[in-house]
Amino acid sequence: MNKHSVTRHLKKVISQIVSKALICIGLTLIPAISAAETSIVFKSVEQMRISELWLNPGFYSCHFQKNKGLNNSNFGLGGEYRYSAVSSVTLGIFNNSGRQTSRYVGLYWQPLTFGTVRFGAVVTAIDGYSMRNGGWFIAALPAASIEHKRIGVNLFYIPSYKDEISGSLSLQMKLRMF
Repeated sequence: MNKHSVTRHLKKVISQIVSKALICIGLTLIPAISAAETSIVFKSVEQMRISELWLNPGFYSCHFQKNKGLNNSNFGLGGEYRYSAVSSVTLGIFNNSGRQTSRYVGLYWQPLTFGTVRFGAVVTAIDGYSMRNGGWFIAALPAASIEHKRIGVNLFYIPSYKDEISGSLSLQMKLRMF
């Protein structure tokens, strides 16, 4: 193996280790935080103003089509500003499943809770995929979030669309800055 091949292989191994660690942390947090909630029924979220800034390192995606060689480690940088108990705005950039750069801007609306998990959707404008030849398009995705103190997780269901979007469950870890 030459030096370039070894470097590429090491980057791939490190990416896999980090991705799996993020998934394990996220999945470990969900039952621990949910267990702290005493009342587990669907409730509507009370509208109240808050001010929280969350940062994230991108996504980890579990694609439904395993044979396409898709990139599961969608590293990048994103932010989410929660301005109310049910709504927040988000934007970011990441390396998408097709190994292209994608940018996004969107709005979360999550009016329901089940225990400590918040449910709703995110409507986002995104680019960098085969859709519209890499140009911007709008997507509405189901989204669930769980947050505890300074750590949070967003989970998205992304449906497959023709050969332009490969479906996945995507996990996004996030840290609250304030």
